[in-house]
Amino acid sequence: MAAPVSVCVEAANEYQIQEVRYDGQEVYVTPLSMSEDLSRLAHKIDFYKDESEEKGKPTSEGEKETEEDKVLAPFQPSLWPWDSVRNKLKASLTEISVLYDVLNIVKEKHYMVTDPVSQDAPELKASLQMLAKKKSLVAAANILSSGAEKLKRVQVEMASNTQENFLMELLKLRKNWRLKKVHNMILGELSYRSAGSRFWQGGTFEVLKTSDLLDEGEAVNRKSSLDVSIPSELEGVAYIQVEVKTVPDLMDLTSATLKMPAGLGSVPVDAYWQQKLEVAQNVLFCKELFAQLAREAVQVKGNTPHMAVTNQILTNVFPGIQLSIVLCHYTGKEKKVALSPQKLEHNHVLEHSLHQLLRQVHHRNLNHSPPHPVNATIGMTKRRRLAGPRALSRSELVEMAQSETLLEQIIKQTKHAVLRIRSMHVIDQLAISIQDPQISAHWSCLNNSLESSVRISITSYCYEMVRTPLVLLIGIDTIRVIMKDGRVCTLSFEDTELKDLIQWQICQHHASSIQFLAKFHGWQVLSAIPNSGHGDMETYGTTATVMLASPRGNVSMAFQSNPVSGQKLFVKKVDSSSPHPSPAVTNPKWSSLSGEFKEVNLSQMEGKNLVGNVDMLMAQLVSS
Repeated sequence: MAAPVSVCVEAANEYQIQEVRYDGQEVYVTPLSMSEDLSRLAHKIDFYKDESEEKGKPTSEGEKETEEDKVLAPFQPSLWPWDSVRNKLKASLTEISVLYDVLNIVKEKHYMVTDPVSQDAPELKASLQMLAKKKSLVAAANILSSGAEKLKRVQVEMASNTQENFLMELLKLRKNWRLKKVHNMILGELSYRSAGSRFWQGGTFEVLKTSDLLDEGEAVNRKSSLDVSIPSELEGVAYIQVEVKTVPDLMDLTSATLKMPAGLGSVPVDAYWQQKLEVAQNVLFCKELFAQLAREAVQVKGNTPHMAVTNQILTNVFPGIQLSIVLCHYTGKEKKVALSPQKLEHNHVLEHSLHQLLRQVHHRNLNHSPPHPVNATIGMTKRRRLAGPRALSRSELVEMAQSETLLEQIIKQTKHAVLRIRSMHVIDQLAISIQDPQISAHWSCLNNSLESSVRISITSYCYEMVRTPLVLLIGIDTIRVIMKDGRVCTLSFEDTELKDLIQWQICQHHASSIQFLAKFHGWQVLSAIPNSGHGDMETYGTTATVMLASPRGNVSMAFQSNPVSGQKLFVKKVDSSSPHPSPAVTNPKWSSLSGEFKEVNLSQMEGKNLVGNVDMLMAQLVSS
């Protein structure tokens, strides 16, 4: 027998292979940590080993030496004579097995051999074999026909320069939209992340070739050789609907999606790719705007809690007036419900303001105020950068850090719009109901979203020289009134206060007109009270009174303008041949204050208005 050869088999200096996938990728076993290795070694300890074998062992030193002598004693052969032969054969068999494994590894150069499991071949019938062959031929024919169609399309593209058109349109698409190539596919992205958007919904679209989607004839007739595939969540048409509801409309719980116009539909399939992308981007913008408003409705605390339910946000503006912001997304699959046109009315100005507010946020995130120092934080405003050199206080810094949310800004704009419409209705109703004097309103065109102004002029027909101007500055929830004499009065959002003020100004206009006529006719004004407190109290407004005396002092006239009961005129003639004149009265005009006045029926007098009637009466009394 040949001498044994020592073969050293060492483990490979790499991780153990756990799995080899079909694509040839090897999955390795993660090496154990120190704690895991310690626990693995602890599991190998046999804690159930019988300790009876250790009993009876020598304990004293003499017994230990005797035991060592027994260990060093010569080897005693076993009782079975073939024991040594068996041990040698077993060792030889082990060495041969190891050598065989080493040779297999070196020769075959692979770690694992997969042998298929032998199975009994099924019995195939002739008909089944025919069907299987027919199916295989059909699959092969389909592959060949699809390849032929692709070749035909390539020829059509070469003949009609479709490839060049595709590349030119792809270049045009790349100028306006972000594109990238992933696994032989051209993908684009619709998002506002570059503008600092917090809305992380993906808007990935795929760029396709029209010739790969249509037949040969249709590909030639198409205007564009490029098409895009929009994700399902961005399909259809979407918009933000803003509606200001009053008390009767608050009971209408019909869904805003059902109120959409019947003519509104999705984008046609054969639309131009630019139109598809713009509509999809508008859907993404509306969804981002509504998500921002819904997040602020939950976070912002107001006098009345805001409500965000599914695709609708509700908040109270004034008592009995509610603001509704709805996200309408129409994909063409919803059922159309025919409703009255009144339910489809919405505020276009507030909707435009919402879009403008979000675009201002995007513009502010992209365009920071110059200059931009190298050591300054990106995105910091110019005022905040100069807070240190200007030594701003803590209160100024806190005020600078506070910013209004989109929901708070749109609520303020809604309040101003409601208050402006209320004021307009009050002025129009008074101008229609009151014929004398004439009320004209001039609304300024240079307004902003939170403040507007109107100039009211009160005049009498044919006596336009006497004018009572009034300026209203309509704010968010208050109205500042600048009167003729420069006084400023602040009113609340209640329309009754504005109505009382205008009625009071009408009474003062009557009194001012009477005083203006007195100067022309030479009458003397004895007293003029714009806010008279005597007489019956009116339900609203304030009474204005004027007391006049004729040039000779023989006639006295008392005029009273009431906002509810109307205007009253009293006249008294003084008899100069009085038998007992008072020595205290030196001027005869003061002697006419006492006595009874006679009321003049102004409705029976000839004249176009009140001022004309009083003018004719003054002239008649002076001449007589």
